[in-house]
Amino acid sequence: MPTRNASATWEGGLKGGKGSFSGESGAVGGAYSFGTRFENTPGTNPEELIAAAEAACFSMALSADLEKAGTPPERVHTDAACTLDFVDGKPTITTIRLTVRGKVPGVDAATFEKAAQGTKAGCPVSRALTGVDIQVDARLE
Repeated sequence: MPTRNASATWEGGLKGGKGSFSGESGAVGGAYSFGTRFENTPGTNPEELIAAAEAACFSMALSADLEKAGTPPERVHTDAACTLDFVDGKPTITTIRLTVRGKVPGVDAATFEKAAQGTKAGCPVSRALTGVDIQVDARLE
């Protein structure tokens, strides 16, 4: 299995500093700051990247699980909301809420929900985030 690489640089202090990150492919990268992470300043942050990774991985893993069960989907779309809260005075990713919508011929709502809950336990990014409360709202389109 491949190893994927990324890097980040932070310059300056916490509130007045600035950072940038990039992935080895060149497809992912950007600038971030205290404001983009802990306030509502427009821009990216690590939590957005984690949400994107979880959404992408979950959609792909659920599609694979459905296909293995003999019911390949036409489409799986996942929105992920990553929440950063303070726990014991430290910023902590506490919750990722997944809203999953699928178009899966031959599958009823209960079967789709069961597959999504199973994927939550098996998705590689979900497994990496085992200390995070991952919530799934899965419905057919």
